[in-house]
Amino acid sequence: MPENLRDIKRRIRSIKNTEQITKAMEMVAAARLRHAQERVEQARPYSQEIDALIKRVAGSFSDLTHPFFLARERQQVGYVIFTSDRGLCGAFNSHVIRRAEIELAKEKEAGLIIIGRKGRDYFRRRNYNILSEFVNIGDDPAVDQARGIARTLVDLYNGNIVDEVNLVYTEFISTGKQRPVVYKLLPLTQPSAGSEEAKDIKIIDYIIEPSPQDVLAMLLPRFIEAEVYRAVLESRASEEASRMIAMSQAKENAGEMIEQLTLLSNKLRQAAITKEIAEIVGGAEALKG
Repeated sequence: MPENLRDIKRRIRSIKNTEQITKAMEMVAAARLRHAQERVEQARPYSQEIDALIKRVAGSFSDLTHPFFLARERQQVGYVIFTSDRGLCGAFNSHVIRRAEIELAKEKEAGLIIIGRKGRDYFRRRNYNILSEFVNIGDDPAVDQARGIARTLVDLYNGNIVDEVNLVYTEFISTGKQRPVVYKLLPLTQPSAGSEEAKDIKIIDYIIEPSPQDVLAMLLPRFIEAEVYRAVLESRASEEASRMIAMSQAKENAGEMIEQLTLLSNKLRQAAITKEIAEIVGGAEALKG
């Protein structure tokens, strides 16, 4: 058997093994995606309702002095960038990193809070100012993990280390569509009378005891936690969707390569058989002569 034919058969066996691995990874990603999608759909209503509640309360009082509502001079802007801990998820990380770099190019000074090993490694190699990092979030993020991230963000903001906090994450729209977005978390914008935002909010004349500041002091940390937790879940669902699609494409590519190599192998084997037959016929004719 010619050497190149043996090499082709060896390559076919290797690619078949890869095809089996990618198929298994696609199935695992699909199962994880269903779970992650359910958690995203459960987290969104809570996040939306607490956001609307805070805006209603804040819109009812014009004399709020909570630091989360006080705009500052933008000296150092904080960006919370959500990436993955593992690879093999297509362009998931590159898309969110590219979006973050576009935003960072607009800033004079910026501090990064990195979620995920891939983002941490990328920005560390490029000597960005990393204020904090969170890795090994896991496949099933817990509320306590989001609470720890939120607490860090509040400490950085209250300590005047950053004057603004923006979340850069991948919003999960559907299995085939995910979109990197930038969401301004802090400072919050108080709806003013007549503004477009106020038109969408039903402003109620609340009577609050002991004070609006005390109510907001209780609600705002939960709001920050809810937004961070939602961003973590959106990112996880988008990661698994990207991984499932990437593994599906890898499996299809492996199948196409196997077909092409099998065809080439058949052609080489047929050529070898034809050559052997020709040699046998030629030898027989020589013996007759």
